[in-house]
Amino acid sequence: MNLQYNGEEQIPAAVDKVWSFVTDPEKVGRCFPEVVDVAVQDPTHFDAVVRVGVGPVSGKFKLKVELMPDAEKRRLDMKISGGGFGSAVDLTAGADIVEGGAGATTLKWSGQAVARGPIASVGGRVLDAQAQKLIGQAFATVRQRLTTGS
Repeated sequence: MNLQYNGEEQIPAAVDKVWSFVTDPEKVGRCFPEVVDVAVQDPTHFDAVVRVGVGPVSGKFKLKVELMPDAEKRRLDMKISGGGFGSAVDLTAGADIVEGGAGATTLKWSGQAVARGPIASVGGRVLDAQAQKLIGQAFATVRQRLTTGS
């Protein structure tokens, strides 16, 4: 099952501050919804354990994440792969960090997910709604943490 998403977040912080946050593997990892653990391997790689529940299928997913920042273009691409309970997921996501005016930044993001196994058989609409919610929550958490400084 192949799913695609996009959206944007308005962040009341300067571009440089947003860039510094989204290229920090520890900070990005802690923005994943239902995150249980983050283990940073190096400046562009980390492992994350997240709780996932889609319909009757729930449990923990172990994910390997690679950050691919392009400072010149102010773009962050990300590759996420992993799975759990007999299911696997591959996700590619990207975000353009754009000057929003008045010291604000717009994070324009898109992503594509491919799911295999029991989680993919749950049904397109249920999985699609859950994936959209999880991706949206992750970017909303980035905005919240940059706004509150937490």
